[in-house]
Amino acid sequence: MRILAGVGMLVLLGVAGCHSPYMEMDVINATATPVSLVEVDYPSASFGVGELGAGATFHYRFKILGSGAAKVLWTDAERKEHTVAGPEMREGQQGNLTVTISGDTAKWSEKLQ
Repeated sequence: MRILAGVGMLVLLGVAGCHSPYMEMDVINATATPVSLVEVDYPSASFGVGELGAGATFHYRFKILGSGAAKVLWTDAERKEHTVAGPEMREGQQGNLTVTISGDTAKWSEKLQ
């Protein structure tokens, strides 16, 4: 019986215990045309997508290692490259980020802890 109680406590500690801080990120194309070569740089890494259709959203989840500023880069339908700086980030932060691409610019919104 004690063994069963001990196993039960370990399971509860595992479920309620530690979790790794992470960021949930959405990249939204609010333009009327597809954008290509979309890349988000953040401290110590980056992610991207080859093409993001008009009105489409790309979702990504990541962990921040290090500190520094984020930025988004993309190429519009006229093959013009754009870069917009984002928020400062630091290791251990978690929360939600959204970057909305619209025309020649992008708007960042964040809920970081």
